[in-house]
Amino acid sequence: MQPHRIVSREEWIEARKGHMAHEKEFTKARDRLAEERRALPWVKVDKDYAFDGPNGGAGLADLFKGRPQLVVQHFMFAPDWDAGCKSCSFWADGFERMIPHLAARDTTLVAVSRAPLEKLEAFSRRMGWTFDWYSSAGSDFNYDFAVSFTPEEIEAGHRRYNFGTSGFGIEDAPGISVFYRDETGSMFHTYSCFARGLDMMNVAYHYLDLTPLGRHEEGLPYPMDWVRLRDQYQVAPDRASCCHN
Repeated sequence: MQPHRIVSREEWIEARKGHMAHEKEFTKARDRLAEERRALPWVKVDKDYAFDGPNGGAGLADLFKGRPQLVVQHFMFAPDWDAGCKSCSFWADGFERMIPHLAARDTTLVAVSRAPLEKLEAFSRRMGWTFDWYSSAGSDFNYDFAVSFTPEEIEAGHRRYNFGTSGFGIEDAPGISVFYRDETGSMFHTYSCFARGLDMMNVAYHYLDLTPLGRHEEGLPYPMDWVRLRDQYQVAPDRASCCHN
């Protein structure tokens, strides 16, 4: 952490007000970006995808639960894995209690993974989650929305992830896809984001960004190396510290 000046409260307020001007610029830029996002063109979804979910077999239309908007959290959990991705679980802990609030604004959020439903349900019970989690095993859904890759694609170094800007070294990757269903039942893919585009959906990161140490990920093998499943942290959260090692 860089050294900081220690000043009077009056000096601090003046410095804070200067920073607030930049925060306001960012807020306005973010509003413009959200408006631009909503204005993006759509792609009609004609393919009939099959899922296995809490109430049995389902199609993509069923995931909407009668609402016009659907957000799919692409959760990394390959069929042969014994547990879900720790980083995706970090995000899931954040949206777990958000579902009713989204539903109040005509939006359904679900998670989708390639692992069989019984594995998803067992892991969900372990984590204490209640959101709907669907298996896309046997479906092209993950591949069509560029969050799963064949061994051949990985070996060949194909760059399909994040709109063709990068490859991904393992079979499943994280992402979010958004869909809209109109009054006729037609469905459209309206938005997707991957990689650092997912940061804005992680509330814990935004809290850390308010602190002097920030995310404190410098020097780690990779940024989220410190993340564990919620039940795997060895030290109580109020005493855990990696910053004085």
